[in-house]
Amino acid sequence: MVSSNSSTRFSRIKKSIILTQTDTTVGFLSQDAQKLREIKTRQSSKPFIKVFHNFKTLQHLNIRIPHKRKKMLRRAKKSTFIVKNQAFRIASYPLHSEILRNLEWSYSTSANQSGKNFERIFCEQKADIIIEDKNGLYEGRASKLYKINNTKIKRLR
Repeated sequence: MVSSNSSTRFSRIKKSIILTQTDTTVGFLSQDAQKLREIKTRQSSKPFIKVFHNFKTLQHLNIRIPHKRKKMLRRAKKSTFIVKNQAFRIASYPLHSEILRNLEWSYSTSANQSGKNFERIFCEQKADIIIEDKNGLYEGRASKLYKINNTKIKRLR
């Protein structure tokens, strides 16, 4: 792994569409929501999940987490959270986390067209960068989805 302190080295990656295995399923990552929306033919009213490298990065970007729920978020695995209509998760999958280390955050979505299953050929045509480890790319179960606030936790998926 090559490391660099220069932010210009990764400026091209920020607007690229990355196809990679996440902790739950195959996903597209990018900081360009419009590109992701076009690839998936997704409605503009439906937001994307923001994925963060770690909990500290999440706090720096002014997403206020209820104090009671911070411990739960830090320990969560394969879970997505919604706080005040902002969906986010913290990357726990090592490869996914390595990519995000240089990006800090990224929009994430499953690698398929809206309402369809994973098709490798479609995904490879749409992705600018493909990252695959020895396990390959596979479609798994979606993450658990929780809506949280100070008083309650509601599981949506």
